[in-house]
Amino acid sequence: MPAEKKPFALRLDAGLYATIARLAGVELRSVNGQIEYLLREALRARGVSPPADEDTESAAR
Repeated sequence: MPAEKKPFALRLDAGLYATIARLAGVELRSVNGQIEYLLREALRARGVSPPADEDTESAAR
C-alpha cells in the first residue's frame, strides 16, 4: 500500500519552477516527484533521516 500523500499548495518563482521542471525531465520524474527528491536530498545533507518513500523504494528495486 503506497504511503499517504499530504496535498498542499506551494508557490514557486517561475524561474525556479522551470529549472526544476527541466531537471525532472532529464531525470525522468514528475515535477512533484523531483521536488520530493530534492527535499529528501536536502534533509539527508543536513543529517536528518527522512521517512522512507515507498514509491521511491519500490522503483529502486
